[in-house]
Amino acid sequence: VLEKAVKAQGTDVRASFKNTYNTARVLQGMTLKQAEAYLNQVINHKRCIPFRRFNRSTGRCSQAKEFGLVQGRWPVKSCKIMLNLVKNLEANANVKQLQVEELVISHVQVNRAAKGRRRTYRAHGRITPFLSSPFHIELWALERSANVARERVGDRLKPTRKQVARVRHRTVATGEN
Repeated sequence: VLEKAVKAQGTDVRASFKNTYNTARVLQGMTLKQAEAYLNQVINHKRCIPFRRFNRSTGRCSQAKEFGLVQGRWPVKSCKIMLNLVKNLEANANVKQLQVEELVISHVQVNRAAKGRRRTYRAHGRITPFLSSPFHIELWALERSANVARERVGDRLKPTRKQVARVRHRTVATGEN
């Protein structure tokens, strides 16, 4: 973990992978305070979680307009899990003596875990699997740094590495020297 970063993670968390995936994606780029306030608003049904992926047969809600979408839900269990992780990030930041107000959630990753197996009894004496979809999750928060001005060469800005490579590629492709 970087000096100015904190991490929180959960393994084999027993909640919906798909709901938590969408919940986690929304938090990326938010500060810890913004994330905490947002999750509390979702739990109180004041705002929704936009469903960008795993959104088949998801109902429409007007609160999703905020994100330029029409599909959204209020996954309370996922929100409470994410709220605990955000609070854990905050506690880890206090231990590292970082400024909590400056921390931004920079990395969010949700992976499927091994399915929990149960069985359900069906008609005509059959038995079929009844599986759960747990997940592993990790969050990283970095302390926001001050903007740094680009280096100037003479009266112009120094070209980026990508711009230099593009010029180099053009000269090789056209055969110029």
